[in-house]
Amino acid sequence: MTGTLTNGTNGTGPHKPPADLDASKLIIRRAESLKAVPVWETLQFGETPTDHMLICTYDPINGWSNPEIKPYGPLSLDPVGSCLQYATNVFEGMKAYVGPNGNPRLFRPSRNMKRLETSAARLALPTFDSSELLKLIKQLVLLESRWIPDLPKYSLYIRPTIIGTRPKLSVAASNEAMLYVVLSPTGPYFPTGPRPLSLMAVSETARTWPGGTGGHKLGINYAPALLPQQIAAKRGYDQIVWLLGEDNRITEVGAMNVFAVVGRDDGDLDVMTPSLDGTILPGVTRASCLELLSAHPQSSVLPNIPPSTRIHVHERAITMEELTSWSAKGQLHELFGVGTAVIVAPIGKIGFQNTDVIPLDHPEGFGPVAGALMQRLSDIQTGKWEWEGWSVELSA
Repeated sequence: MTGTLTNGTNGTGPHKPPADLDASKLIIRRAESLKAVPVWETLQFGETPTDHMLICTYDPINGWSNPEIKPYGPLSLDPVGSCLQYATNVFEGMKAYVGPNGNPRLFRPSRNMKRLETSAARLALPTFDSSELLKLIKQLVLLESRWIPDLPKYSLYIRPTIIGTRPKLSVAASNEAMLYVVLSPTGPYFPTGPRPLSLMAVSETARTWPGGTGGHKLGINYAPALLPQQIAAKRGYDQIVWLLGEDNRITEVGAMNVFAVVGRDDGDLDVMTPSLDGTILPGVTRASCLELLSAHPQSSVLPNIPPSTRIHVHERAITMEELTSWSAKGQLHELFGVGTAVIVAPIGKIGFQNTDVIPLDHPEGFGPVAGALMQRLSDIQTGKWEWEGWSVELSA
C-alpha cells in the first residue's frame, strides 16, 4: 500500500525552506601568496584586482550557500546561463577609504545595499538579506585593507554583483544566482584632474526611457552607452549628456547624475538636478549632495561658500533650452556631474546641434559649489569631517 507524503518530499522528514544569506557561516580561504601592491599613482580604474573575492550561490532547493572569501579568480558559468543570454546582471559601486587612525571606512554603505536589493528585485532575481551582505563586505575589506591607498583622492573600489545563473534557454526569471564581490584600488577617475569635461548632447539614442530600468543599477543600462561614447570621443568630447523627449530633457551625464547652478537676481543660488522619474539612477552621491546643499547655511556651512549665500535646492526637469537660455543671460554659473567613481566632476561645455552652446570657464577647474561639495564629501568619506554617521569605520 502506498502512503501519502504530507511533511516532506521524500518521506524522510519535513521540507526545509531555502537557506537565507548568513554572514555567520562565512568561510575564509586565504591566498597562498599575496601580490605586491602597485605604485598607487600608476593605477587605472578597475584594472587591478586585490588578492581575494567574496562569493556565494543560490539555488531554489538549498537557498544561499555558505559565503566564501577565496583567492581572486575566474567564475565558472553554464554557456546558456541567464546572465549570458538575458542580461540578468545587477551591481553596485562603493568605496573604502583610510580614516585618520588608519582604519578602513565605508561611505553610506546601507544605501548601496538597499539599492542592490531593489535592482535585484527589478530583474526577479532571488532575494537576499542586504544587512548580511554588508557584514560580509566589511570582512572582505578588512582582510584586504592593505590595498586601500593612503593618498588624497584615492580609495578601494568595491563592486558587489549578482548574476542570474539559471542554465536554460527558455525566457524566464532566473531562480539560480551567484553573488560575488571584488575589490580594486583606484585613483582619480579622470587622471587629468579637475579639468572641466566636454559633453556631446545626444537625443537620437536613449540610455533609458520612461517605464524602463534607468532607476536601477543594471548592466543592461550601460551597454547602450558604449557606441555613442565612442562617437563622442571621435568628435573630441569626453562624455555624453543624454537627452530625452521632444523638449530635450537632460537625464544623466555619462553614468553620472548632473547638477546645474543658476544665479538669482537677489544673489542667492538655485541648484537643480533632474528628479527621480524612473529614468534617473538614485545615486548615493546625488542624495548626499542634495542633503549637504540643503543644510547650508542652517546646519553646516559649505567650504568657501559664504553663509550669506543661500542655496535653493530643486529636483526638477532641466531642458537643454533652459541651459542655453541661462548661459546666454550669464545666469548659468556651474554644471557638474556626481557619482561614486568620480565624486564630483566639473563640466566646461556642451555640444548641442553642432554648436558648443554652453561654455563655462573656471580657472581652478571646479566652480565654487562643485568645489565645496568635492571637499566636504572627501572629508566625510575619510573621516576628517563627521556628518550624520555617513562614514562607517571598520575595525577587526
